[in-house]
Amino acid sequence: MPADWLVPVRAALDARERRLEIFFRDDDAGWDDGRLFDLLDCFQACQVPIDLAVIPQAISENLAEAVLGHWRRNSFMLGLHQHGYSHHNHESQGRKCEFGISRSEERQFKDLVAGKQQLERLFGSALDSIFTPPWNRCSQATADSLIKLGFQALSRNRGAAPLHTGRLLEIPVAIDWCGIRIKSAQPWIALGQAIADSLHPPHSVPLGIMLHHAVMDGDDLEHLQALLQLFREHPNTRCRLMRELLDDAKAQDARLSACSLESHAVLAAMRSYLN
Repeated sequence: MPADWLVPVRAALDARERRLEIFFRDDDAGWDDGRLFDLLDCFQACQVPIDLAVIPQAISENLAEAVLGHWRRNSFMLGLHQHGYSHHNHESQGRKCEFGISRSEERQFKDLVAGKQQLERLFGSALDSIFTPPWNRCSQATADSLIKLGFQALSRNRGAAPLHTGRLLEIPVAIDWCGIRIKSAQPWIALGQAIADSLHPPHSVPLGIMLHHAVMDGDDLEHLQALLQLFREHPNTRCRLMRELLDDAKAQDARLSACSLESHAVLAAMRSYLN
């Protein structure tokens, strides 16, 4: 396998002064189970964690039990969260979207509840409070519904149209592995350069890489394994699960809130003393 596609990636990592956190999100769990387990085996062999975005209406009882077995053996290596409801396009015009502007908040809420309940039944406490919309697109009604349902994070594309998310954290992906490969005449060179560009300073937010196991073949897995090994071994990278990034963000918010309260208390004491 040619290794030159990783040259710009390694150079970008070497140039960093601070370690960058990276996560991998594989979409469409529920489709093509064989390829899903091939992908899980690849990550397991490299000892790199991966998050699965699970389609509630697509996942079977047997697949859910097998995936849950993986989680029970290595919960620190696997994250599970909701990926839409049925992964059907409901837009008659424009780009595909399951939770788009043509659907009311009531209809979206109904599907979100049904999907959430289905995955909670299958995965219980293994399910993370994160939502990834199919095609990485959703509307403000989606965000409002997610907040009402107690979701804690939304994952779309970096650069997606902003939404009023309130306390809902965004954990975006920046690299579409399969999209870049399919559209490029020199797929691996293009993919390596895209990843390298996302690693160059001043990028400091976690780098999300999106996968779609159902359209990944042996060549994909061979190249992916090389990238995973580089990320695992390089001192300037740290691969995390999305729930860990969420926990970090909540902890940081708590610290900032505590500092803010302390500052207000100090100011109040000063005013009292001066008066």
